[in-house]
Amino acid sequence: MNSPDSRPADPRPLYARATEQAAALIATVRPEQLTAPTPCTEFDVRALLGHVVGSSRRIAVIGAGGDGLAVDTSTDGVPDDGWSAVYEEVRTRVLEAWASEERMAATVRAPWGEVPGSAALTGYVMELVTHTWDLNEALGRPMALDAELAEFSLANARRVLAEPERDARVPFGSAQPVAEGAGAYEQLAAWLGRRPLSRA
Repeated sequence: MNSPDSRPADPRPLYARATEQAAALIATVRPEQLTAPTPCTEFDVRALLGHVVGSSRRIAVIGAGGDGLAVDTSTDGVPDDGWSAVYEEVRTRVLEAWASEERMAATVRAPWGEVPGSAALTGYVMELVTHTWDLNEALGRPMALDAELAEFSLANARRVLAEPERDARVPFGSAQPVAEGAGAYEQLAAWLGRRPLSRA
């Protein structure tokens, strides 16, 4: 999906920063917010958290050399006040699994195909950063998000999803219009088919 010459050789520092940002935001979630809508329209906050945790479990297995498609990503049974602890545990597993230099060059099996480890992790940076924006929107924007992570993810999104019109085979909607001068997060969200939640 990515050209080897168009992405950083090692996305791990950015992924680590993305997990730190996500963890800080997840720690603010209150049980009464779990049913709130998100810009990722198929998910409320609870389902979005489940998706983030489940995807992180998959990334940990991929980083350890396993088959990411065989991972049980279910998060049934996580208590309303348990999401922060669950995510802290799984993000630690992911960072440990990808610590080896060999994982960057090794071919791994991601949901979108067999790719070098660096390409897989670059894709997961984009996914996590985008879902962090989704969550921040759903919670009323309690955090100022790391713009560099959005700029990196936007560049990757435009590279791997170059066509703005998408059909049901692509797990992102068609690109949405964005206001002139919009920030990197707003541009990233719009390119991946999202609209900010109405604050009316």
